Amino acid sequence: MDKPEARVVEGSNGLLLEVDGEIVPNYDATFRTIEEGEVVTGHVVRIDKDEVLVDIGYKSEGVIPAGELSIRKSVDPKDEVHLGEEVDAMVLTKEDQDGRLIMSKKRARFEKAWRRIETAAESGEPVEGTVIEVVKGGLIIDLGVRGFLPASLVDIRRVPNLDEYMGTKIETKVIELNRSRNNVVLSRRAVLEEERKEVRQQILDRLQPGLVVEGQISNIVDFGAFVDLDGIDGLIHISELSWSHVNHPSEILTIGDTVKVKVLDIDRERQRISLGLKQTQEDPWQRIVDTYNVGDELEGKVTKVVTFGAFVEILDGVEGLVHISELAQHHVESPREIVHPGDEIRVKILEIDSERRRLSLSAKRVEDQVLPVSRPATADAEAADEGEAADASPEEPREQAADAEALAGAETAGEVAQEAQQESEGAGADGEAEVQVAAQEATTNAEDPPAAPAASDGEGSRGEDGDAQPPEETT
Repeated sequence: MDKPEARVVEGSNGLLLEVDGEIVPNYDATFRTIEEGEVVTGHVVRIDKDEVLVDIGYKSEGVIPAGELSIRKSVDPKDEVHLGEEVDAMVLTKEDQDGRLIMSKKRARFEKAWRRIETAAESGEPVEGTVIEVVKGGLIIDLGVRGFLPASLVDIRRVPNLDEYMGTKIETKVIELNRSRNNVVLSRRAVLEEERKEVRQQILDRLQPGLVVEGQISNIVDFGAFVDLDGIDGLIHISELSWSHVNHPSEILTIGDTVKVKVLDIDRERQRISLGLKQTQEDPWQRIVDTYNVGDELEGKVTKVVTFGAFVEILDGVEGLVHISELAQHHVESPREIVHPGDEIRVKILEIDSERRRLSLSAKRVEDQVLPVSRPATADAEAADEGEAADASPEEPREQAADAEALAGAETAGEVAQEAQQESEGAGADGEAEVQVAAQEATTNAEDPPAAPAASDGEGSRGEDGDAQPPEETT
């Protein structure tokens, strides 16, 4: 039997049909028309174990298989949608072999996400996503598409445990995009650095030279220590760590320590902050000035023996020079005839120069003192003596000019080191290595000023670097 011919009634907008002379409703015209690849909106009406049914106003409900709900590898439909929830889905097939309308929520989200990501990449605006996987080398971020965040770009400094980010929402910037390969590379560090710039400026505006502030040791290197001042790093050069000589910053500080430091200098243009730790501590020289007078006798320890005398530490951080002519009543050819490093001796104060922080001492003017100090003749002691004798070359004392050059070099090294550190913040272990290399190169000349012949006017000192200074510079 032939199917009766249906004709659309004019003026009915397709809602009425004429069939065998009768006017009947055109029910098919009441349903929306859809095309494969189209993104439609509907409401969840049923959630099953392996699929979700969505009413999109079509003649039949759309079916979203569990595998098309999310970009996650395995999902429970109940975790992805809720009854009555409005969702967007892409039409994959208008009718499958069972006559069902098959849709995909993740592909609809994928299309919308790509448009959003492409816009963000062009404008430089950050995008927000959730960490859904920790993989070798970084994190997978759910942006509607799978974005990869390399471990080196997760934070400004290296993150030892990426698992702590699992399930968290984070903002990142798109640094690489390839639609054909579905490749999205992200950087959270770029977002943090931008925020940090604003914080840095606020901190710089607040800080002033002379101000004492609190911070946390963020890094320790050969030339000093870096302090995190709530968003910007300042440098404590090794010469500003302690009033006494420091061989390496790790002797007195560890990463994570909270310290009070004094702001010494600020380069606002380059955002460089120079800090001092010793300035927040009692100056041992002030104790000398307040406590002792010329003529006082006190105990001390020999710290170094040089050709023109011996340095004796009388307080932590304060050394004075016993000139060779003040070691004994008789003529002394070499100070090592009388004293050695580590010897405990009594000395008398001959001069206190508080302005130049110089101290002149005498051993021979102490009554009832017996020198040289008796010591066991061991192989180790003989070897130490030979080492000290090797140190006592005529080149060991240095001129004032050389000392000034060394100090200037040290300051320059500190600036170079701080610049290298702050320009590579967030570069992880590689960045720290670059900082140390740059700083070591910068400090080489500062640590090795040219040698000069010794003077013999009865005064001398040791500089902060522990090397002999010319006799006229008395510590």
